[in-house]
Amino acid sequence: MHAQELRVDVLDFYGLHKVSESQIRKALGVHEGDRMPPSKGDAEAKLDQIPGIVESHLEAVCCDDGQTVLYVGIEEKGAPHFDLREPPEREITLPDEIVGAYNRFLEAAQVASRRGSVDEDLTHGHPLMADGSARAVQEMFPALADQYLAQIRNVLRNSDDETQRATAAYVLVYATRKSDIVNDLQYALKDADAGVRTNAARSLVALSVLAKLEPTSDVRVSPTWFIEMLNSLSWSDRNRALKALQTLTDSRDPLVLDQLRTRALDALIDMARWKTLSHALPAFILLGRVAGMPEPEIQSAWTRGDRDAVIAAAKKKR
Repeated sequence: MHAQELRVDVLDFYGLHKVSESQIRKALGVHEGDRMPPSKGDAEAKLDQIPGIVESHLEAVCCDDGQTVLYVGIEEKGAPHFDLREPPEREITLPDEIVGAYNRFLEAAQVASRRGSVDEDLTHGHPLMADGSARAVQEMFPALADQYLAQIRNVLRNSDDETQRATAAYVLVYATRKSDIVNDLQYALKDADAGVRTNAARSLVALSVLAKLEPTSDVRVSPTWFIEMLNSLSWSDRNRALKALQTLTDSRDPLVLDQLRTRALDALIDMARWKTLSHALPAFILLGRVAGMPEPEIQSAWTRGDRDAVIAAAKKKR
């Protein structure tokens, strides 16, 4: 289905602290039940003209319980800003063997997704899908990553082709010496291309799972750039960062929780209030941890639908 044929089942926002939601709705001219804006760029241009707005970003997320959510992200003047790196400019590419294998994996993963077979195992420090066909291709990646490690790292940092960089961000995590490639993937979290950032975040989530399960692995994933990513205009960036930070805050390191409080408290509150429960829950859990609440207490508040209590407790830590 084309984007313009989709309807807005849920309209939700983030980044609104000085500009009102009613101003955004009026400029956007779209309400729940309407079709998606015919031009994403035109709609964002209208929002960018509102006084106090630096930049806006529309992102449709389909489908949660059969509903399409249109997220409207706003960066106001003076708000935290997630800086992206300028695109590199060198004409370098991956070996054809890697590109071909990755494309076969994407095809297999799409078929698996249509069947509803999307589960994957991250306990090895890299993704392995439950679907046999997709997994068979993934099991080729460790040998390829080790054989072409230098080229993959070079492409990830320096290629002018975002598709090549996104492929590198996905395949790199299959390298045997995982502690050596963390910095490359963290570097890619600020790539100019959303696809590269998404694949780098996926890879780092797998590495964080390994680090948690095997403390002797010497894999150390820093939460810093994921915390900064919570202030991104992109919903996809925020969603990936939330998933990573759930794992990275399991130990409740006071320094990490303090960094969350000082750098991203307002962003977490925005996201914990989202109307789509599955999207709001990760931010809600992080707020509870920032507030110092035990996990059962956080879950109890969620079950009761008492988001305000957890938000208020987190605000007291400001």
